[in-house]
Amino acid sequence: MGSKKFTESYVLGEIAKKLLEDKGLSVNHRQGIGATGIVWEALKSGAITMYPEYTGTVSEEILKAKGAAMSPESMRAALEKYGVGMTAELGFNNTYALVMRRDKAQKLGIRTITDLQKHSDLRASLSNEFLERKDGWKPLSARYGLGMKNVKGIEHGLAYRALASDQIDLTDAYSTDAGIAEHDLVVLEDDRRFFPQYKAVFLYRLNAPAQAVAAIRTLEGSIDEPKMIRLNAEAEKTKDYTLAASLYFGDEARQTAEGKSASYASRLMGWTRQHLVLVGVSLALAILVGLPLGIVASRPGALSQLILGVTSIIQTIPSLALLALLVPFLGISPATAILALFLYSLLPIVRNTATGLQDIAPPLRESAAALGLDPRAQLVKVFLPMASRTILAGIKTSAVINVGTATIAALIGAGGLGEPIISGLSLNDNATILQGAIPAAILALLVQWGFEFVDRLLIPRGLRLPAARP
Repeated sequence: MGSKKFTESYVLGEIAKKLLEDKGLSVNHRQGIGATGIVWEALKSGAITMYPEYTGTVSEEILKAKGAAMSPESMRAALEKYGVGMTAELGFNNTYALVMRRDKAQKLGIRTITDLQKHSDLRASLSNEFLERKDGWKPLSARYGLGMKNVKGIEHGLAYRALASDQIDLTDAYSTDAGIAEHDLVVLEDDRRFFPQYKAVFLYRLNAPAQAVAAIRTLEGSIDEPKMIRLNAEAEKTKDYTLAASLYFGDEARQTAEGKSASYASRLMGWTRQHLVLVGVSLALAILVGLPLGIVASRPGALSQLILGVTSIIQTIPSLALLALLVPFLGISPATAILALFLYSLLPIVRNTATGLQDIAPPLRESAAALGLDPRAQLVKVFLPMASRTILAGIKTSAVINVGTATIAALIGAGGLGEPIISGLSLNDNATILQGAIPAAILALLVQWGFEFVDRLLIPRGLRLPAARP
């Protein structure tokens, strides 16, 4: 089971998970995989079997329909080419909307999206996906003739907080978001009927077990908009998607879910274990590959410039972009996250290894040759020990950065301490964010201190920095 990184998708994923488990199926819910492109690629590749989606997104973003709106039948026919099926509608329409603080909208006399034409100075911050969607900001602003210049991207969950604190004036929302009522926001009327219908459905692989498809179809027509708003509100209140999803099944299911709810300590252990695997494997690979590359890069010539140039370019690629590029080839798995972290870890190791070897003074190189050592012995017994402090500094830097960067693994459902961070962003809850951020920071400090001990073991005594005097 997959879900996107916003509250409603998490909740629907948990509802589906319980339905399937009640049928005796084993289910792993990959929460908050990412935006449409990533989760769709995961479904096509078989990394997930099903996930909740919306008809407007299927038509506009996945199938990229042009012209007239697609019927459910035409969507199903087009999806079959990818080996994907679609359920009937779950019962509610979660359309996109533009929202403002009620007091600001009333003060400026803004009721419809057309009214925004007179207020090009408003501060608009929109979700990054909405900014680029075919049914998003660019075509919407063209349809309505909006001339806003101060338009920025923002994480969907943070937008409500920014509106509440009057840091922005306008953002996009989902019509079933509990935050609309919670923050007393006004939904601007789509008076030119720009937004298509976003009826909730489930997409599933056609080779999914028939029992699973039959179970998921029991959701068809069973969730209306008030019920979905209530489930979303419960998720944001309890900060627990499983508990919120249990409301769909009644009070008895709610009590059972409360009894099964895992403690923070057990969840933290699971996140930390996943995080250590991601960091440890990717760093080990980076050391195995980075040290030889650094040795080669320490020698003058075009190959040296090529190695340093390529590793530097990799470092400039945004982490989410790199993950998105890898998903079509490797799917959403820890292997994808490990490869991305490995690539990000190379530059400090390669550059420091090359620099450490290049900085060895010529007289020392001549002395090593005068001892009659062959080139390999010179490298292993003299040059690498002499450069060890610089090399280990690069490995240490790579390790600490890796601990922080590994939180992106949660964006493709690969686990780690990024899970509560991404979940907290969706819930707009600082406490949940800190459940992952603080342990990640502590882990980075522990890695830093651990390498201080490694320094004492591997760096020759004469090359160590003197201990600080009290």
